[in-house]
Amino acid sequence: MKPKTTVTKGNQVNRKWHLVDVAGKTLGRAATSIAQMLIGKSVSGFSFHRDDGDYVVVINSDKVVVTGKKAKNKIYYHYTGYAGNLKELTFEEMMAKDSRKVIHHAVMGMIPKNRIRKNRMARLKIFADANHHYEDKINQ
Repeated sequence: MKPKTTVTKGNQVNRKWHLVDVAGKTLGRAATSIAQMLIGKSVSGFSFHRDDGDYVVVINSDKVVVTGKKAKNKIYYHYTGYAGNLKELTFEEMMAKDSRKVIHHAVMGMIPKNRIRKNRMARLKIFADANHHYEDKINQ
């Protein structure tokens, strides 16, 4: 008798909540662990075409660090669509403006580029300090 393989349906997914404190952590290393939680790679029965990932709450985004000279040399680009309007911000300027966008941008680049990407990123909640309103869901 052959062992049976069970496939989890979309309505059977049991999503967990994870709290990630990025204070003092390197941006890239924190982003890879966050991306893996959103994708659901640690879930048994993981499959690439299904969205099995968990919710992730990131706190203290103001205190994330980068190594080397990236604070001054790393540049974020944004093109408005108009001629001559390529906007550039360094890592320091982006952290001063909105540190949550730095983490969002890093995690977004690590999520596979497919139609599930938007749903996965919707489960990412980023806060600049330690205050958040998901304590009841994380402590379950």
